[in-house]
Amino acid sequence: MRQRWGLIALVAVISFFTGGWLLQRGTARDGNVYQRARLFDDVLSHVAAYYVDSIPQADLYEKATNGLLEELKDPYSVLLQGDDYKALTETTTGNYGGLGIQIDVRDGWITVVAPLPETPAEQAGVETGDQIISVDAKSTQGWSSDEAVKALRGPAGSSVELRIRRAGLAQPITYKLKRAQIHVRSVPPGNLFPGGIGYISLSPVAESSTMELRREITALLGKGMKSLVLDLRGNPGGLLDQGVKVADLFLNQDQEIVETRGRARGSTKTFVDMAGQEWPNLPIVVLVNDGTASAAEIISGALQDHDRAVVVGTPTFGKGLVQTLFPFSDNSALKLTTGRWYTPSGRTIQRTARTEEEQVAQAARQAGVPVPTGDAMPDSSIHADTANRPVYKTDSGRIVRGGGGIVPDLIVRQDSLTDSERAFATALGSKFAEYRDAITATALQLKNDKGVTSEDFTVTPAMRAEVLRRLRAKGVSLTDETFAKAQSLIDDQLGYEVARYIFGRPAEFRRRARDDKQMQTALGLLRKADTPTSLLSLAMAQAASTGPERRN
Repeated sequence: MRQRWGLIALVAVISFFTGGWLLQRGTARDGNVYQRARLFDDVLSHVAAYYVDSIPQADLYEKATNGLLEELKDPYSVLLQGDDYKALTETTTGNYGGLGIQIDVRDGWITVVAPLPETPAEQAGVETGDQIISVDAKSTQGWSSDEAVKALRGPAGSSVELRIRRAGLAQPITYKLKRAQIHVRSVPPGNLFPGGIGYISLSPVAESSTMELRREITALLGKGMKSLVLDLRGNPGGLLDQGVKVADLFLNQDQEIVETRGRARGSTKTFVDMAGQEWPNLPIVVLVNDGTASAAEIISGALQDHDRAVVVGTPTFGKGLVQTLFPFSDNSALKLTTGRWYTPSGRTIQRTARTEEEQVAQAARQAGVPVPTGDAMPDSSIHADTANRPVYKTDSGRIVRGGGGIVPDLIVRQDSLTDSERAFATALGSKFAEYRDAITATALQLKNDKGVTSEDFTVTPAMRAEVLRRLRAKGVSLTDETFAKAQSLIDDQLGYEVARYIFGRPAEFRRRARDDKQMQTALGLLRKADTPTSLLSLAMAQAASTGPERRN
């Protein structure tokens, strides 16, 4: 018995003195996370103490953090700090302190594109086309848009003084304005086309999107809307919960909207419609393009999979990843990819790409947009690409494709540049900003001269000649032949600009809609369909008759 107790005591002593070694050995064998952590700490302390250049320790931690996120090889997982975090907050809420002015740089000056409704700028009388020549007595000549935004925005209630140059007035106007809390709507006021066809755009998918969309649909229905074009083109996405709620407006109770799958607890979840749809008899066409991404793809994918809408346009961006925001303070947060999402039919639409730039290029080629690494994808290539994708089926058994973006029911590409128009763009080269300035200056001159009195105006040879004169005055060398062969392109761009600066953004929208192939396809379908079912049948018949480039 004594020998037994002696053996136990010996084992205990050995264990006591060797416990640390045994622990370290076990860690190294089963996973050396503790050794790695110690190694990292050792490297950090040695760099701080011995590196040839002095680097503040706070900077070292920041570099290490950024390096960790870069090694994930995920462009959507980033640490947001300062202005970047503030910009994300403003995008998702639509709220900021400022004056309510849409601006751009024209001819070296900050130019008002449009004042927002019911904002300090509009209430004071700021007009489209005004040039802001100083802010708080500081000249804005040569400012970038970012510089102007920083100067114009500020806490609600703070004051700012603007000096504005306006066409037709000899002297600048001085405005003393008080900033307010501005809300930028993700759903602007809708439009009603003849035949009771409503048009509503949505971008981005923000906190107030569902409320604003419901309000605009209700308003258009009160004006006689019978069918709807929902434009998600260029919508970069936004909040997952709002994407779900927008889709909820159009689907039946208990229909699946999207499924998210992730590794962490709570990241795998199926989102379903919580209430019956409000407008079950409203035919809907959804417009998409290569700029339609993330939450906007959730909306279009859910409506397509449940046969609730006809999707028209070009394949979407293909971002099927879920990001979760982890705030660390009032000034920083981690935006981390925590899952993938799938449409109701089971599709993942995430494109396979090494970088975000490569993903952008893939989507642009499918949309028929030339990219720096190559030309637009021909129709036959689009068909081959979509035909080789995984097959899924909608509620009614229609075939839809996965593997990279939402493929529309009708693929309709916008007109690409002609050879003559490409030659014109090549001749402009790095002088595109001067061309844009010449277009705007001509539009503002026409506004000043009051020479255009109807929004249905035709661009005249004299208007084009004025653009060319201004281009040459800026040192842009163009032959008469090169300029003349690009007449159609120049007429379109000048026409949009004149309509905006003389008659306002609604007039510009109507003019652009007239030249928009995707919009005209949507209007053509809705003029013939009086129910969602007849719209779907009409679109499928058109897809079958117009060739493979328009089928998915």
